[in-house]
Amino acid sequence: MENTYIPKKLFLYYWLPFVLWAAVIFLFSASPTGRASEIHWKDFIIKKTAHLIEYSTFTVLLFRALIKSSVNKKKAAIISVIIAMIYAFSDEFHQSFTPGREPKLRDVLIDISGSILTALFIYRIAPKLSGKPKYLLKKLELV
Repeated sequence: MENTYIPKKLFLYYWLPFVLWAAVIFLFSASPTGRASEIHWKDFIIKKTAHLIEYSTFTVLLFRALIKSSVNKKKAAIISVIIAMIYAFSDEFHQSFTPGREPKLRDVLIDISGSILTALFIYRIAPKLSGKPKYLLKKLELV
């Protein structure tokens, strides 16, 4: 029988941040939303940018946890996007139960876009960088 035990350091440093971020997204969805700006287009841009950032962060944290768990980078990128897609759909469904919120396919598409762009950046572009950007990505343990 294969050992499926996750060492404490691996869980605390890599999986726990991902789980906590998923919980943050869940909590945001459970809260009624107000206007970020009285100007409609500004409100729209602020909220949709937040969606991109939420799911970009989700993808980075999951990718990191997966590669630290010995999943190759290509597979980690694919798995990260697939899980982000599932989570985005479930998040919008969850919002249907929150007063003042409504599920929108547009938001799911923005979430998925944030995840795909981030995964492509990490997998395709980041390894080709040099200098300070490469240094920062190494500190984040993404390359």
